[in-house]
Amino acid sequence: MLYDDDDDTRPSLSRRLRRSPAVITVAALVPACLAGWLVWHAVGGPDHNSATAKTPAPGRSAAAAEPSHAAAGDDKPGNGEPAGHRPLAGKVVVIDPGHNPNNYRHPTEINHRVNIGNGTTECDTTGTSTNDGYAEARFTLDVSHRLRSLLEKQGAKVRLTQNDDHSFGPCVTERAAFGNKAKADAAVSVHADGSSVGHRGFHVILPAPVKAGTANTRDIVAPSRELGTRIAGKFLRSTGTAPSNYIGGGTGLDTRSDLGGLNLSTVPKVFIECGNMRDPKDAALLTSESWRQKAAQGIANGISSFLHAE
Repeated sequence: MLYDDDDDTRPSLSRRLRRSPAVITVAALVPACLAGWLVWHAVGGPDHNSATAKTPAPGRSAAAAEPSHAAAGDDKPGNGEPAGHRPLAGKVVVIDPGHNPNNYRHPTEINHRVNIGNGTTECDTTGTSTNDGYAEARFTLDVSHRLRSLLEKQGAKVRLTQNDDHSFGPCVTERAAFGNKAKADAAVSVHADGSSVGHRGFHVILPAPVKAGTANTRDIVAPSRELGTRIAGKFLRSTGTAPSNYIGGGTGLDTRSDLGGLNLSTVPKVFIECGNMRDPKDAALLTSESWRQKAAQGIANGISSFLHAE
């Protein structure tokens, strides 16, 4: 479900597809049945944690050397805009770097159960890692820092739920509360998956309709879907990475009701799983500095598109 966050309704495709060579190039990256829809959002449209179990990540291994073919894109904010243009001035964006590099040192604390409205779950988890030991928590911090810089250049006030400044966590309940307290205009949780070899691509996780206990996603389902759809299209264009081939039926969108970070949010929020750390081909991208910059750019462009459309 490519960026299918909330209920069964999708954003209306009210604008016409602009045809260009870029459309043809991008369309080749996605399943034929969805190519036109994705490309429309990525090029001409209005401007995480999968169900797969994650494996514990040890500490702080450095990323592998970046592949020489990962070139910087031309999809940076500000191109063609006057100097000093700050289109996101007055907007608040919360970035949630998934997991914590030190979680593995605190198994008792992170395994503590917390209430997410329709059930309980662990306070947090260690996340996954590549086979070479590059931890997901390191990846999420790196991409989140890049994302923060891109959004701040556009004038947004950006806040991180954690910046490697907690001994563990915060718990998923606290991460949701952080965005709520900040009254964020948009919140994004950055992740990478830990699935099987051969499972490749990114997907965006959207909140399902949940009304139970302290959880009530009624008001955020639709705007979160819009946010997720825009991030998906822009991420596709910026990175050239296809949507997941194992979650979402080729759409790159997945709707879930078991994530406290979504269930307890009162502001538009999505997760993005940028790729599968356990697949060697995806891992080569995730450990590439220039690809991580493209990933941050794609997420930033999606957030900017969503906020401009409000």
